[in-house]
Amino acid sequence: MTEHKRRPVSIDHGSLTCEATKRHKADVSPSTKERKEQVGERIVALQQLVSPFGKTDTASVLSEAVDYIKFLQDQVKSKCWVNASLAQTAPGVLYGVECSISPGYTNSENAGLVDSRTLESDTQALRSLKQSIDPNSISKFSFLDSWDFKIDPCESSGSHFLGILCTIPLDNSRSRVSVIDLDGIGYEGFLTPAIGNLTELTSINLSKNRFRGPIPETISNLRKLTRLIISENFFTGIPPIEIWRLGKLEFIDMSQNKLSGSIPRTLSGLRSLTHLSLSNNEFSGRIPDLTGLWQLATLELSGNQLSGIIPKLPINLRTLSLSRNFLSGHTSSIGKLQDLEELDLSDNRFSGVIQEILTLPRVIRLNISVNRFTVLEVVKFSGRATQLEVLDVHGNHLQGHLPVNLVTVENLRTINLGHNQFTGPIPAGYGEKVGESWKSLFLDYNYLVGRVPPQFSTEASRTQGSLANNCLSCPVNLPMCRGGQRPASECGGRNGQ
Repeated sequence: MTEHKRRPVSIDHGSLTCEATKRHKADVSPSTKERKEQVGERIVALQQLVSPFGKTDTASVLSEAVDYIKFLQDQVKSKCWVNASLAQTAPGVLYGVECSISPGYTNSENAGLVDSRTLESDTQALRSLKQSIDPNSISKFSFLDSWDFKIDPCESSGSHFLGILCTIPLDNSRSRVSVIDLDGIGYEGFLTPAIGNLTELTSINLSKNRFRGPIPETISNLRKLTRLIISENFFTGIPPIEIWRLGKLEFIDMSQNKLSGSIPRTLSGLRSLTHLSLSNNEFSGRIPDLTGLWQLATLELSGNQLSGIIPKLPINLRTLSLSRNFLSGHTSSIGKLQDLEELDLSDNRFSGVIQEILTLPRVIRLNISVNRFTVLEVVKFSGRATQLEVLDVHGNHLQGHLPVNLVTVENLRTINLGHNQFTGPIPAGYGEKVGESWKSLFLDYNYLVGRVPPQFSTEASRTQGSLANNCLSCPVNLPMCRGGQRPASECGGRNGQ
């Protein structure tokens, strides 16, 4: 729990949040001198408190302040949101109630406490947003069903205007809508251009609905926007270029729509961006240089039509997903991303040697399946600090013997080396891992030969996987051998039988 410390309070033109807490009495009683000092400090504080009312003598100050303090105590104890007068309260004058002043949002439950009304253009924008939705998709008790425009949006009670947060000013200016967070229940309709009139918006979440059509150009008016989440909808067309110039954006999720066009170079100017997800759309072309996004931790571009090579990437990435595109070339540049924890390059056209990405120290899940890699470089894992738990390289053109050194990867749990061109016997060390730390092992559709290690017969029941379609001497009663082996004509005498 955050401790709110008392401090001199200056007039703030931001929003005002207050939390009431009871103070514990001091264990040691103050001396007479200390009491006098405290009284003197409080009188000065009280003079500051009521000086706007024209009172200067001590008696008038005390008389005026007592009533005022009682009012403030009632406000603070009963509700969180208070009016602008509290901003001038000196420390200690609330006798048992501690307040902290900080920028913040109100919610629909508490908004009515402040003597301020929503800016008319904000109200009209909300009205337009609701009108752009098919009424048949607004179910009873949904957020949009609670939007009753007979009530002021920022002064409504807890059951009205759900999904809306407001900023409450300290002066006489109007309240503004700062957050829209709709429930994802399948609202059908368009995103109104009036959304651009909500110029105080910092966050908008329309995910898991059925919005269709283009993203309106007016969204570029939202200069204070930090979070833009419109995933799992049916938005189409090219996103307005100005979106990529909204410099305060920290979180963008446009995944699972039908958006198209290229990813613009101007994206690299979003220096505050930490999360970018454009997955499962129809974006095409090359991925631009994104090294300018030095705070970016998550980059998800999977399920598009992107081509070319992997460009220079932000050094602090933790999650990188580029699967299901048409990307090609080598992956050596990814070896520089030492903070990477999840890497998915599956279903592309990458080729060459798999080496650097195997030894990234923090990678937990590595999926490079369904590509054109030909060599799995022998890496000495022992002595290396690696967190690898999941390795999936199935569906490549990998040749040679199975990598023996995988048994030295301490955290490895799931391995898929199937659908390649591996030859030779199954390493004895694999048998020692089956049924113990390895919970899943797929070696199917290769050209492995020889006898199956004995542990596969006794321990494999605890391991999911397959040895099918190889050239092994594999007992038919062994669950992992179900599906049979290759015919002798395909094995070319390599099955050792």
